[in-house]
Amino acid sequence: MTVLKLLSQTKLYWGLIAIFLIGVLGSPMSSKGNNIFLSYGNLLDVLRQVSTTGLIATGMTAVIITGGIDLSVGSLMAICTVVCAMLLTVPGVTPGVVLGVPTVALVALCLGFVVTRFIFQNLVKSRAGADVAREVRLDGVRGLVTPAVVGVVLCCLSLWFLLPQIEPKFGVLGVLLVAPCVGLLFGALNGFIIVAGRLQPFIVTLAMMVTALGIARLTAGQNNAVLPVYTGSNATADFEMLRSLVFGVIPMPGLFFLGAILIYGAVLRFTPFGRYVYAIGGNEEAARLSGIAAGRVKIATYAISGLLAGIAAVLYVAQYRQGKPDAGAGLELDAIAAVVIGGTSLMGGRGSLTGTFCGVLIFGLLSNILQLHNINSNLQLVLKGMIIIGTVLVQERNAGDLLAYLRLPGGQTARKETAAAKRPSQETSSLNLGGNKK
Repeated sequence: MTVLKLLSQTKLYWGLIAIFLIGVLGSPMSSKGNNIFLSYGNLLDVLRQVSTTGLIATGMTAVIITGGIDLSVGSLMAICTVVCAMLLTVPGVTPGVVLGVPTVALVALCLGFVVTRFIFQNLVKSRAGADVAREVRLDGVRGLVTPAVVGVVLCCLSLWFLLPQIEPKFGVLGVLLVAPCVGLLFGALNGFIIVAGRLQPFIVTLAMMVTALGIARLTAGQNNAVLPVYTGSNATADFEMLRSLVFGVIPMPGLFFLGAILIYGAVLRFTPFGRYVYAIGGNEEAARLSGIAAGRVKIATYAISGLLAGIAAVLYVAQYRQGKPDAGAGLELDAIAAVVIGGTSLMGGRGSLTGTFCGVLIFGLLSNILQLHNINSNLQLVLKGMIIIGTVLVQERNAGDLLAYLRLPGGQTARKETAAAKRPSQETSSLNLGGNKK
């Protein structure tokens, strides 16, 4: 039983190993007799190709753990690709500048205020020994004046950095600041509407997906379906670094993806914010009663999701040398599929970025294997859909229910084992909620 339990807990990794072995054993050979799948260049291409989806899936994971969903990330990435390409290639005041620069100023102002107030609150809590989940009262200087001053200073610094770049065209650091801030603002707007309006995340993010697509087209202009970016010609040559190999070993997009996984994974695992995310997904009402500011946490997860979509947009422009209003079409579905394959429950409360990382790699390796064998693109979609359904059945332990429903051999036994496996986890969940409430 111990071995079976260990296999059940590590089934995602075994799935990744199985996909990798299938790729190795079934790989075509080059003219020199080398395994194409195992070639260093091919594996680097896999990491490069999954990086955009991986960044978006990283932000999506926390959103889904809270019990939400974000269908707008593809369109948010599209807006950010348009803004990025326009800032790089068109000098002067453009729609990209009008949308991007004020957004950075607003984000800097709000972040300065919120972060400073957060620091003061935690200092007061640590001195008073107060429960970290409870609010504390701050005086006027620490609660309003100082945070406002810090916000204004950051706002002025951001404008001081960005305004001189408008006329000669933006550089790499400029677009790496503006595009993620645009994504963060739209993501935070998603979270604010969901929390303040008490609406379903599906509806709000679906509406934002359509709205963002329209804003992206309006920003690009009627005659600009694609905004080409040629480094060293109509854009700065330094932008080429975002698609290069770091020390000749790892592609820059892959480095961004791995960095996001490690940093956000550490936040979810080791900080109070991460514990709040899981608590909200497990039982939001219990989390509220325990003193957690559930609304703020949810807004933060959607804002971070938008931020990572903005970073993915800059890397997309660097890799494909273009920005376009439909750049992220369907990308939200790939991200959700990767997150679910990684073991994150769509019901919330369960999941990890380690699983998401494996899910992204499984998705990327599968696509690579199918492409190496020249499988028809339409058939690839069918196979991917079947694999997603099968993986989710295994992850959610519902395969036994399906077998029992179809009256197949082993169905009743598997169903009993599934119920037995779920019962202790439910008891543990109720105990944890009771502990949080204390």
